[in-house]
Amino acid sequence: MAATITGVGVGLGLSCSSKLTNRFSSSAGSSRCSVKMSVSVEEQRKNFTLKKSEEAFNVAKELMPGGVNSPVRAFKSVGGQPIVFDSVKGSHMWDIDGNEYIDYVGSWGPAIIGHADDQVLAALGETMKKGTSFGAPCLLENVLAEMVISAVPSIEMVRFVNSGTEACMGVLRLARAFTGRERIIKFEGCYHGHADPFLVKAGSGVATLGLPDSPGVPKGATYETLTAPFNDVSALENLFENNKGEIAAIILEPVVGNSGFIAPKPDFLNAIRRITKENGALLIFDEVMTGFRLAYGGAQEYFGVTPDLTTLGKIIGGGLPVGAYGGRRDIMEMVAPAGPMYQAGTLSGNPLAMTAGIHTLKRLKEPGTYEYLNKITGELTQGIIDAGKKAGHAICGGYISGMFGFFFTEGPVYNFEDAKKSETTKFARFYRGMLEEGVYFAPSQFEAGFTSLAHSSDDIQHTITAAEKVLRQI
Repeated sequence: MAATITGVGVGLGLSCSSKLTNRFSSSAGSSRCSVKMSVSVEEQRKNFTLKKSEEAFNVAKELMPGGVNSPVRAFKSVGGQPIVFDSVKGSHMWDIDGNEYIDYVGSWGPAIIGHADDQVLAALGETMKKGTSFGAPCLLENVLAEMVISAVPSIEMVRFVNSGTEACMGVLRLARAFTGRERIIKFEGCYHGHADPFLVKAGSGVATLGLPDSPGVPKGATYETLTAPFNDVSALENLFENNKGEIAAIILEPVVGNSGFIAPKPDFLNAIRRITKENGALLIFDEVMTGFRLAYGGAQEYFGVTPDLTTLGKIIGGGLPVGAYGGRRDIMEMVAPAGPMYQAGTLSGNPLAMTAGIHTLKRLKEPGTYEYLNKITGELTQGIIDAGKKAGHAICGGYISGMFGFFFTEGPVYNFEDAKKSETTKFARFYRGMLEEGVYFAPSQFEAGFTSLAHSSDDIQHTITAAEKVLRQI
């Protein structure tokens, strides 16, 4: 259902500002705002250099650990020179050397309507005239909260925070407070931020860098964290059998994005829902990635499985720092000041993040949005997999709506152990080759990719053509 490579064909028309720079134009016969490569592929490859990025990164390494503020940006798993970017617009990015790329990272998910959207920027400009942060309630919090509650099936009340990590920290404390239990279950390869209890068999940068459970995390912080392989119902049942009456909650990415793209098997999510209900535990969907991306109501709408609590981030801030957790009213009313479970944040619900989120969600609610995302993402994923197989590579992958991934292994990939069978050295060669062709994927085999409403058919075809070329060469 979720990871099959099938085409869906419904188009979407979006309005486009006429005030774009001359690097941007609308594709013929389309009302969608698209970005065309400003130089030919051949010219870009011939002139491709990362000299300025190298100079800037060398300075950065003296100023910041590893030269970055988030580990996967350092290109440790793919090699080569990390790229320092200068600007973004629509589906494209430009680095400080002047190289142009079609972007499939989307700031790790938030840019679902495209980078630097004109409508969002205009709204932010008006909001900034009133101030950037109040440290007090603002009406915009009500507006975004109502939009989130009306969209996400599990959410009856919501608390805004400033990151996905913060949202997962808060929801874990809440689950323990509500149930009076301490043990939690997470799945191997799933990443729920860098809070101590979650850094056990984690994905994302931990998987990318091949790190063990992080130094500095006390044993006591992870003692109550149990793990199971994703898509393994029997392992989950065994954990409950061996820890009767002790498990507060299960937390999972309903579609894994931090070990690469891994979809749930049919009925896996339903089985988890059944097991938690039978054992008096809460079910938490970490929808920081999948929220408003797989469907307007997230993975829980897409799969028809409603958890007790949900974490959100990325898209609901429209590219600004944001996070949220929400769920059943009886659980959420335990959060201070309504209840005794304490959590607070200086910039939580700030007017800029609320504004960007409101205008992003408005765009996503337009008819045809997710049909369009599904169509282009299916074409992209199928094109890359077909090219890989034609060139003789072991490759598999899948997609749902605007989220996708592929692995250099025969597959199928059902969990993190399967994902680790991928030829990461081959992915690194593919990755560097695609950079020279003007395509920017996440710099890790173990990260999902993202499309946006700004991606055009030209972007998709350019990417597939580039992949065919690179896959023949590596």
